[in-house]
Amino acid sequence: MTSLQERLTDGLYGLGWSTVKTLPEPVATRLGRTIADLAWRQRGKGVRRLESNYARVVPDATPERLAELTRAGMRSYLRYWMESFRLPVWSPERIRRGFDPKDLHFLTDGLAAGKGVVLALPHLANWDLAGAWVTAELRTPFTTVAERLKPETLYDRFVAYREGLGMEVLPHSGGSAFGTLARRLRDGGLVCLVADRDLSASGVEVTFFGETARMPAGPALLAQQTGALLLPVTLWYDDSPVMKGRVHPPIEVPRSGSRAEKTSVMTQALADAFATGIAEHPEDWHMLQRLWLADLGPSRDPRKGTP
Repeated sequence: MTSLQERLTDGLYGLGWSTVKTLPEPVATRLGRTIADLAWRQRGKGVRRLESNYARVVPDATPERLAELTRAGMRSYLRYWMESFRLPVWSPERIRRGFDPKDLHFLTDGLAAGKGVVLALPHLANWDLAGAWVTAELRTPFTTVAERLKPETLYDRFVAYREGLGMEVLPHSGGSAFGTLARRLRDGGLVCLVADRDLSASGVEVTFFGETARMPAGPALLAQQTGALLLPVTLWYDDSPVMKGRVHPPIEVPRSGSRAEKTSVMTQALADAFATGIAEHPEDWHMLQRLWLADLGPSRDPRKGTP
C-alpha cells in the first residue's frame, strides 16, 4: 500500500515536471536558487550529510568555508533539478548549446571502433543533460539503468522522462539488466552508468579521498566481459548557462589477475578519475547520502550483518 509520504513525494515531482517547465528560464533559475538557500538555512539531514561529505573532499576547509561550499552545493543541486524539470521542453538546439565537453575524441573514437563504450559518471552537475546532449549532438542512442523508486508511479515518471530524452532505461533490480547492457555493448552500442556509490554487499571497496568507500562493479565487469571501452566522465558548472565536462582516458583491463582483482583495480581507477573531477568542482558533487563505510556503522554495513 502506498504511504502518504510516497504519494506526496510523487505529487511534488509531478508538480515540478508539469509547472517548472512552463516557467521562463530566468524565473526557474531564481526559483531554484531560492529553494536551495532555504534548504541550506534549515540544515536538514541531506544538507548536513552534504557538508560532511565535502569535509572529506576539502579536509583543510574552515567551518565558514564548508558552510559556503554547502550553500553552493545546494544551489548546484537545485540547478540540476530545475534543468531536469525543463529538459523535456528544451529543443535539440537548446540541448546542444547547453553542454560543452572536452576530450570528446575518446568517446567518438571508441564508438567508431565498434567495440562498444561504457561511460561511467559520478553524481556531478547534470548527467541527464549530458545524456540528452549525446542523443541530440552525436545522434547516438544509449542504455542506462534506473533505481527502483517508491512509489512505482515515481519510478515510472523517471523512466518516461529519460526515455523522452532518447535513453533506453532498464530497472536496476534483477540480474537481467547486466545481460542486456552486455548485449548492447557487444553490438557496438553505448552504455552510461552513474557509478560513484554502491553500499550493497556487491560493491567494490575503493580508497576515495583517503578513506574506504564502495562503488559499483558493473562498469569494470562489462568492460572485461565485452571488450568495450571504459571511459570515466566528469561534469561541472561554471558561471555561464553552459555545463562543462571532460571525457577521461580509457581505463584498461589489467593483463593479469583474477576477475575480482581486475575489477578492483579498474574500479579504483574510476574512483581516482572521479576524485579528480570532484576535487576541482566539489560544489557540483550532489552526494546528499552516506558514502564512506566509516559513516555507516555495523548495522548499515551489509557485510557485517546486524548487531
